[in-house]
This record gives sequence, structure tokens and C-alpha cells, in this order.
Amino acid sequence: MAPTVRFHPFLRITLILQKCHELKNKLMKLGIGRVALENTGNIGKAYRRHDEVGTPLCITVDFETIENSPESVTVRDCDTMEQIRVNTADLPTYLREYFL
Repeated sequence: MAPTVRFHPFLRITLILQKCHELKNKLMKLGIGRVALENTGNIGKAYRRHDEVGTPLCITVDFETIENSPESVTVRDCDTMEQIRVNTADLPTYLREYFL
């Protein structure tokens, strides 16, 4: 079964990984389905892998997430391959609206 949302750290850097875990734990409480974290490295390959299994959304945590204020992540819709930046504070609302 494919996850509903998959987090991808841009790089395996402690601050990025910590933010991935923090956001993942926050989103798991929404009850939108399976929220997973993939820490395998290559983002392009991870996107293709999740396109194949049918993961609707992939969220990338990168340097902009941890360096900018307000924090934001890249959300990729696997059906349209559209990528947008979403403020982390708005992420729960964005996901509820996407899945409902």
C-alpha cells in the first residue's frame, strides 16, 4: 500500500532530517492516511518510485525550509507533477483540502 504523503529530505543533514521528522509527526496526527519518510538520497529517483506506486503527494524539506522565515516545503503532486512551495504552518490545511 502506497503512503498518502511521503517526506523527502533534500540532503541527509541533521537539521533537515530533524525537520522532516517533526513535520511527519505533526501530519500523522491529521488522520489523512499513511505519512512516511524516505531517506534514500536521490530525490528524482524517489519521485519516480512514488509515481509508480501511486503516492499522491511528496514533500521535500530542503535548505529553504530551515533557513527562511516563514518555513516552507516543496509539495509535489504526483498526478500532475506540479511543484509548489507551501508554508509549513499552512501544510495541515493544504493537505486536508487536497484529500477531502
